[in-house]
Amino acid sequence: MSTQYHISLPDPSKARGNDPDLSFRSQGAAGFAEELQDALRSTVLFDKWRAKQPDPDAVEAQWGAADPSATVTGSQDDLRINLVATTRIDSDVFKQRLRMLAGHHWELRDVR
Repeated sequence: MSTQYHISLPDPSKARGNDPDLSFRSQGAAGFAEELQDALRSTVLFDKWRAKQPDPDAVEAQWGAADPSATVTGSQDDLRINLVATTRIDSDVFKQRLRMLAGHHWELRDVR
């Protein structure tokens, strides 16, 4: 069953993770949505992150989950970016991906 996450980026210019190689690069709603969607649909972001770990082989497989049917839409509301992600990925994995992409500069507004 899919879950719908409503995410807000209150200050999009700060929505960057600790590692520039893994962080959002976009400035607009469509770009943020596309980058998050790619991070959910494939293992590319996870693979980059895992390769940077001290013991990549020790990383649990659950963190590499992908949902090829995940969708993300984005909209701008004044200075804030709102994203709606629909995915089958577990909430812990979803939040980890967002922390890689945006650091702690995002808010979970609703889950359905």
